[in-house]
Amino acid sequence: MTPLIHSARTLEDPITLSYAQALNLVQRGAFAATHGIMGYGTNYTFLVTLCLDNIEALAIYKPRRGERPLWDFPDGTLYQREVAAFIVSEALGWYIVPPSTVRDGEHGPGSVQIFIHHDPERHYYNFEEQHQEQLRRVCLFDILINNADRKGGHLLLDSAERIWGIDHGLCFNLEPKLRTVIWDFVGQPIEADYLACIERFVQILDADESSLRQQLDELLDVNEVLMLSKRTHRLLKSGYYPLPGRGPNRPWPAI
Repeated sequence: MTPLIHSARTLEDPITLSYAQALNLVQRGAFAATHGIMGYGTNYTFLVTLCLDNIEALAIYKPRRGERPLWDFPDGTLYQREVAAFIVSEALGWYIVPPSTVRDGEHGPGSVQIFIHHDPERHYYNFEEQHQEQLRRVCLFDILINNADRKGGHLLLDSAERIWGIDHGLCFNLEPKLRTVIWDFVGQPIEADYLACIERFVQILDADESSLRQQLDELLDVNEVLMLSKRTHRLLKSGYYPLPGRGPNRPWPAI
């Protein structure tokens, strides 16, 4: 079942949208206002207002032009990786990433993602026992997409106690780069229902003509999509939450 989206008209004015409304808004909504650059980010990240059919809500716009070049990721691809992560999240049926798409905004093409209204003081390091099940899904998701930057502050908790993952620009690298704060489940068997979701996902991914494969092929290099498939098959074969790999396995800073 698709979740409700707890967004906001302004930072002090929350609004609840259906999943379909939120996705339609980021895909088709007019850019009504830009509220400036969000703080603490390495790349340019703008808070914007989108309007469509009398619905108005905040969104996050990350233009390609504002991306800082990195030695280990192809230039100008981070915004596409943001959207690819959303597509994988949706295809798994886990809805971890807020509705996102590629749009051409004020500063050129970039990713647009619905804003999740949340308490910035709540994050991975003060989540409670009731959130552990959701964290298991996020952990598996990050393994699949090879997330190199799962900081504690990249997990938002909305007013319905749902965890949302954001900031997925550093994902889908061909080299193993999993860096995450979520190592809670190392060595434990993966739950049967999660394995079933992952198996369904990879069956669709491996079908060359599937909509999932076509969408990912438009956003990622063909070898990155193939490596996504390989990681997925490897995780299914193992059946366990993996151990940390060699080299750095936690992001810095951790929040």
